[in-house]
Parts: sequence; structure tokens; C-alpha cells
Amino acid sequence: MRAWDNIDYEILRELSMDASKSAGGLGRQLGLSQPATWRRINRLKEAGVLAGRRIDLDAEALGFGVTVFLGVKLATKGRVSLDDFERAVTAIPEVQTVQHVLGLYDYRLRVVAKDISDFERVLRRRIMGLPGVGDVEANVLLSEERLAGPI
Repeated sequence: MRAWDNIDYEILRELSMDASKSAGGLGRQLGLSQPATWRRINRLKEAGVLAGRRIDLDAEALGFGVTVFLGVKLATKGRVSLDDFERAVTAIPEVQTVQHVLGLYDYRLRVVAKDISDFERVLRRRIMGLPGVGDVEANVLLSEERLAGPI
């Protein structure tokens, strides 16, 4: 395993905020040549540290004005109920992320909807009817700031 230096961490920080930056642009910003920056990026990819690029979509511009985080506690637990729940919940288009967590709830979901009425429809018709769903707690997102990753 290679030790990462401050330049590697700066490359990771910059790419986590804007993955579309070119090696040339990053190099100019960090005082490196384009080839040196490209080699560092490739080393980070080969090591599995850079696992891909993603684009952040603006949910509001797409017509989703409400984001809700749901804590879901399953009524029954077991490998079958976990698998059944995960399979069913990932098929719901309004569910953006599914996180299996330790704590008061078994899962944390990020759900988008057009408005609160639309969210209520998704909750009642799609989520509450999923296999094993017991208690659910909803937290409506008020604002969100994009921060650099954990580096």
C-alpha cells in the first residue's frame, strides 16, 4: 500500500468537489505538470481510491421540491426480511439512497418527491407496504451544503 502525500489528498479534495476537472487544470492549480497530475490520478484509480465519477443532479430543477430522510425500523429481522426489504425498496424510483445502519432504525432512506402531498402518497402507497416495515420516522430536509469528502 502506498502512502499518500499532501498533493494526492489535494487532488482527491478537488475531484470530490468537481470530478469534471481536467488533469491539466488540476496541475496548474497545484503547481504540477499535466502528465504528473495524470499519473497521480491514475495511481489513485488503480489503488481503488478513486472509484468513479458522479454528477449531482438538482432535484428541485427536476421537479422534486421535497427531500425527506426516513428512518425505517423493520418489524421482524432476519436475513430473509432484510433481503426482501432491500430488494423492494431499491425498486422505488423516489428512493435515492438506502443505507443499512446501526442504531434506533435499521435503514435510512433518502426520498425525493414533488411536494409534501406527493411524499405522503409515496410513503403510504409504496414504502409502508414494503415487506417487514414497522416504525418509520420522517425528517424533511430544509437545506443542504455540499462539502468536500472526509479528506
